[in-house]
Amino acid sequence: MKIRFTIPAVLACAVFCGAMADENPILAPGAKLEKIAETFAFTEGPAADAEGNIYFTDQPNDRIMLYSKDGKISTFMQPAGRSNGLCFDNKGNLIACADEHNELWSIDVKTKQHTVLIKDYNGKLLNGPNDVWVRPDGRIYITDPLYPRDYWKRSPKTEQDKEGVYYLSPDHKTLTRVVSDFKRPNGIIGTPDGKTLYIADIDGRKTWSYSIQEDGSLKDKKLFCNLGSDGMTIDDAGNVYLTGRGVTAFDRTGKQVLHIDVSPSWTANICFAGKGSHTLFITASKAVYKIETKTAGAGSQ
Repeated sequence: MKIRFTIPAVLACAVFCGAMADENPILAPGAKLEKIAETFAFTEGPAADAEGNIYFTDQPNDRIMLYSKDGKISTFMQPAGRSNGLCFDNKGNLIACADEHNELWSIDVKTKQHTVLIKDYNGKLLNGPNDVWVRPDGRIYITDPLYPRDYWKRSPKTEQDKEGVYYLSPDHKTLTRVVSDFKRPNGIIGTPDGKTLYIADIDGRKTWSYSIQEDGSLKDKKLFCNLGSDGMTIDDAGNVYLTGRGVTAFDRTGKQVLHIDVSPSWTANICFAGKGSHTLFITASKAVYKIETKTAGAGSQ
C-alpha cells in the first residue's frame, strides 16, 4: 500500500467510460463503476470465499471487513494483525499478510482464531508480507517488500538482504525464497491450473511471469508487461488485472485490453466475487468499488 508510480501515456488515454462497456470483451453491457462505500482509512487485500462473499482490509484501522453477497458491509475481525493482502486456501481458511509483526496468518473464518504460519526467514524478521496467492494444492507464495510502518515496535530497517518473493511448502514447514532480483515485489497472482505465476515489480515498473515447478520453485522468467502493480487478479479468459492508477487488464499475451479510471484514488487491490464471480471488486484508498463483467474470476483470488 501507499505506492506511487506514473503509468505510460498510452495507458492513461485508455480511460473507462460508459460507452466502452458494450464494446469491451471484459465489461458487461452497460456496466458502470459503482462506489459501494467510503468509510475507511485505506482499503487493501480483497479475497472472495467460495460463496462469493468478499473479505478486505482497512489496514490503518487494523480490521478485516466483510462485504457479503447480499450487499452488506460489516467488520469481520478487529484487531487483525494489521493485515494487508488476503487469499483463501483450499480448506476455506483466510490467509493474511499480518504486517504488524511481519507474519503470515491462517484465519479460521468460523472461529476467527488465527495460526501463525510464518514469522521469519532464516531466523531474521521478514520485511513485511504484503500480498499472497495460494495455489490450488495449498502451496503459498508471498511478496515481501519493505514499507516501514509507524506502528512497528521493531526497527524500520530490514533484517533481510533482499526484498523477495517466498514459497511456503504445503506442510507449512519450509519457507524458500524464490525471487530475489526485483527492486520491490508487490502484487502476485497465479493461474487456476497452478502452472503460471505473475509477480509485479512495482518499483521496476514491470510484471513478470514464471512457470511453477513441482517443487515450488520458479523458472522461465518472462516479461509480461511494462507496468508494475500493487494488487492483482485474473479471470477465466486469462486476462491479468493490475492496479495502481486505476485498473489495467492485459490478455495472456501481455496486450492491454482495458483500463478503468478510478481517479483520484490510488487503486490498491482487486478481486472477482459475487454471483458467478462476475463482479470485479476494487479497493481504492478510502473507498471500495464494483463493476460487472462478462468474464469471471478464476482460481483463488
